Amino acid sequence: MAAMREVVFVDGVRTPFGRAGDKGIYEGTRADDLAVKALQGLLERNPQLPLDRIDDVGIAATTQQGDQGLTLGRTVSMLAGIPVTVPGFALDRMCAGALTVASFMGAAIGSGQYDVAIAGGVEHMGRHPIGLDADPNPRFVAEKLVSPDALNMGITAERLHDRFPELTKERSDRFGMLSQQKVQAAYERGDIQADLIPVATRSENGWGLATEDQGRRPETTMEGLATLKTPFRPHGRVTAGNASPLTDGATVSLLAGADTAKELGLTAKMRLVGFAFAGVEPEVMGLGPVPSTEKALKRAGLTIDDIGLFELNEAFAVQVLSFTDHFGIADDDPRVNPWGGAIAFGHPLAASGVRLMTQLARQFAQRPDVRYGVTAMCVGLGQGGTAIWENPHFDGKKGK
Repeated sequence: MAAMREVVFVDGVRTPFGRAGDKGIYEGTRADDLAVKALQGLLERNPQLPLDRIDDVGIAATTQQGDQGLTLGRTVSMLAGIPVTVPGFALDRMCAGALTVASFMGAAIGSGQYDVAIAGGVEHMGRHPIGLDADPNPRFVAEKLVSPDALNMGITAERLHDRFPELTKERSDRFGMLSQQKVQAAYERGDIQADLIPVATRSENGWGLATEDQGRRPETTMEGLATLKTPFRPHGRVTAGNASPLTDGATVSLLAGADTAKELGLTAKMRLVGFAFAGVEPEVMGLGPVPSTEKALKRAGLTIDDIGLFELNEAFAVQVLSFTDHFGIADDDPRVNPWGGAIAFGHPLAASGVRLMTQLARQFAQRPDVRYGVTAMCVGLGQGGTAIWENPHFDGKKGK
């Protein structure tokens, strides 16, 4: 076994995210073509990378059927023009698919088994709704292992409100409104567009070009949010305004050993410090990032106070707030999702982990005062995933 070595995040890109369904920009686009386009864009941005040096291509998807089936990593790799000598695979850890692929690729690189790897994810929720054609084992319910509604993510979010009464609907609504505002501000600064790969689209109205995320609602107000229906429970607290929408999109990233990156002239945007995954009760799956983050911090010899930036997936506002409350972080702490999150961008399940990484990497370049950042997310069926990253631009002058 080779000695452990430094693992770096070289680059990450994504397609613009579209609303799922017949009004979405990708209604007439195949899921695998979204991933192909993202991968081609990544390779075009890194022309110094010899394609035959890629050791593996992993593409995650939650619903692996139809145009999201057939071992996506392999098919997407070949369709993107990578040599057939490069292998590929698909992986499913629901929302943490791409985060898991990137973590495991990083472990393979760190242990010396790989030098360069592609990690990404895709979800076309318009064509493949979560749980489509799934056949849960009847023992889960018969033996009372899991509540029958534990696969309904909205209901699990309502349970967080039940468990923590201090997590009020007003706090969730405000968090959702601020997410929309922060995303709009990031767009106006030009912080988001640089990592978006335009995608040609086709609909009954003809051809188009997707260049921006479709689900943004910068006009959101607290008054408007207060009037929205609560679809998961009468008089509930989870609404379309404080939850991520159903979304189509793809992400890909390039990881390498620091020595290989230097050899090939590739720039390191982040260094992988460590990662962890953990399980919780499926009925309150939103709590998953708490133990996974605690585990990752402990292994890295860090504390929550060492983290200068958090990219937390906003599956539901209450889920992020349960995380920040646990760690004593204020709702409006500027370290948390400074450019907004999935409530505005959208959450194409298995793809979202790499969006968090790509966004954190660009923030690192602007923030030499920050040394460590975290990407974390909850996962369906009661899991959490966390990765800790170090900023190569850190100058040690101030901040964390």
